[in-house]
Amino acid sequence: MPPKAELQTHLTVDELKTRYRQADDISEVRRWQLLHLVAQDWTIKQAAQAVDLNYDYAKEIIRRYNHAGPDAIKNRQQQRHSSARSLLTDDQQQELQKLLREPAPDGGDWSGPKVAQWIAEKTGRSHVWPQRGWDYLKRLSKE
Repeated sequence: MPPKAELQTHLTVDELKTRYRQADDISEVRRWQLLHLVAQDWTIKQAAQAVDLNYDYAKEIIRRYNHAGPDAIKNRQQQRHSSARSLLTDDQQQELQKLLREPAPDGGDWSGPKVAQWIAEKTGRSHVWPQRGWDYLKRLSKE
């Protein structure tokens, strides 16, 4: 039988349970649940299988938690996305949102490259990647 994982006592077993039950992000839920199970003397392998995570990734989660504490469990992908620098001011975003309700200047549908071109012209940038245009298109079309 593999050795039990050692968890630093950043949080109690009950606090870990509360964290996984209250987390909004599904990735964070699985990480907290993994830690909760390991804190209850499950092996990493058993806990990883129970929450459907790769064993090596589960070991990495435990290593990060032991090293950096509860903050290490946050979804870093979400943090990177939310901290991305905006290309447009709030007023420019409102202007674009209104434009997206109408046909594109060429008469067709709006696309990522078309929005990127509009952003480049509006902001005076020499180039805006089509993916950034797509991001704005998807986000502002929902609102």
